Amino acid sequence: MQTISTWISVMRIRTLPLSIAGIILAACLAQNNGVFRWDIFLLALLTTLSFQILSNLANDYGDGVKGTDNIDRVGPTRAIQSGEISPEELMSAIKVNIIISMILTFLLIFCAFGGKYFFLTLLFFSLGIGSIVAAIRYTMGHDAYGYKAMGDLFVFVFFGLVSVIGCYVLFAKKIDHVTILPALTIGLLSVAVLNLNNMRDRLSDKKANKITLAVKLGSKLVKKYHYILIGSAIILSGLFVFLYYTSPYNLIFFITYIPLLLHLKRVYTNVDPKLLDPELKKLALTTVLLAILMGIGHLFPL
Repeated sequence: MQTISTWISVMRIRTLPLSIAGIILAACLAQNNGVFRWDIFLLALLTTLSFQILSNLANDYGDGVKGTDNIDRVGPTRAIQSGEISPEELMSAIKVNIIISMILTFLLIFCAFGGKYFFLTLLFFSLGIGSIVAAIRYTMGHDAYGYKAMGDLFVFVFFGLVSVIGCYVLFAKKIDHVTILPALTIGLLSVAVLNLNNMRDRLSDKKANKITLAVKLGSKLVKKYHYILIGSAIILSGLFVFLYYTSPYNLIFFITYIPLLLHLKRVYTNVDPKLLDPELKKLALTTVLLAILMGIGHLFPL
């Protein structure tokens, strides 16, 4: 018998904070530049959460019907895998979520641009549709890009560039160079979260013919790739402070370097993929904390 907890589980609540990290950071940068609006911010949060929930539902469906979620999987048991939710029921939920996502996208764009800014309106409608398609096509269908080692690229684009730069444009109606390094930082750390997940599931994914970048790289190279992702994020965020320094408050997010470096040490010494699972939550929450502190640090200029 299905319960509310079953549906909450399939929505993967623990992934939601990471999806809005870029939105919070963009909002803080917008406030610093005097263009912040609460209505745009709240609608951007709701729209982004709807995209992430849609992605999680579609991911469960795609991996479930393909048989990728099986007894060999290291992570938590999924809804279709456990039999708690049927593929038909999950597909119905996906369709409802698509409608909700489209409505929220329309409301967000109308709220941000009204009847003006035709090019930006057209661009963001395209981004909205692209976000919905990307959420669905990650594991669903014969040409699912998550099975072709392209998930990292899409996460970088949507969790980093679109989330930070795109959200800022909703406020300011223009791109600002101040958003570029933060967008790259959050994008790289979000890819690191996905890569950690794929490192954990590498052997079971390979057996199920789900070709992630972790499967392609193998156990040694995928660790080096992970170091590059997080190391680059640290360097770019530090460069951001160097270029846009206004007060000591800008430095408060440096505290997140400590858990990031400790995480790298644990990945370096890891020999059992199962032990990487607790690191997922830590890395995701550290990314969210970095985004919040980076944003807050620019709300208090001297």
